[in-house]
Amino acid sequence: MTGVVLLHAFPYSPEMWQPQFEALAGLPVVAPEYLGLELNQAAKKILGEVEGLGWEQAVLVGLSMGGYVSFRIWEQAASRVAALVLADTRATPDDEAGKAARYSQAERIRREGTAWLPDALIPNHLGVTTRKERPELIGWVRNMIAGADGEKVARSLEALASRPDSTLLLPSISVPTLVLVGEEDTLTPPAVAEAMAEAIPQSELQLVPRAGHMANLENPEMFNRALHGFLARNKLLAQ
Repeated sequence: MTGVVLLHAFPYSPEMWQPQFEALAGLPVVAPEYLGLELNQAAKKILGEVEGLGWEQAVLVGLSMGGYVSFRIWEQAASRVAALVLADTRATPDDEAGKAARYSQAERIRREGTAWLPDALIPNHLGVTTRKERPELIGWVRNMIAGADGEKVARSLEALASRPDSTLLLPSISVPTLVLVGEEDTLTPPAVAEAMAEAIPQSELQLVPRAGHMANLENPEMFNRALHGFLARNKLLAQ
């Protein structure tokens, strides 16, 4: 049996996938929680959950940090992966400035908590269209970020800062792969997604219009249409 594993972004919870739960109703879908885990630990946890469900393989749908976890799952157990959807993510590691910023944020969270974090993240997490036109989504994202467990957020920041370079893995990905990216994403912009797609043999690239880094929330209709189309073209799951 094959199911879909939805892998959440930082610093969110599986609740961020609500639009996809609705779109994939009737299919075997699971969305594990792994905030606060080192990426290899997260991969092992997820593989254990998939095995516990009795699934032989899984379609991994990873957004941002979820993409980083997908790479670790591929590295650990490629035979368990039926296909990949890499959304608003990258294979390259943080540069030194990026690492320093994450470690600094982790220290601040341990001192002050997460109340300040939404203002720091939202300008890069949500695209310009969302920030202009969707105050309700901004509020929802703000509450989710501020409500995250501070210590788990800090540990994830450290895990993200120390993540390995996954670019050498890309040519080894031998399953159908959809690379999705919000056209307004400034954290992992379309040019980054295009380069990643070019390095993966069986990949296709799709832009999600009117969306930034959280494309699944900002334009769920287009995100879900792309996901459904990918699953159907590759005969991955039967409704």
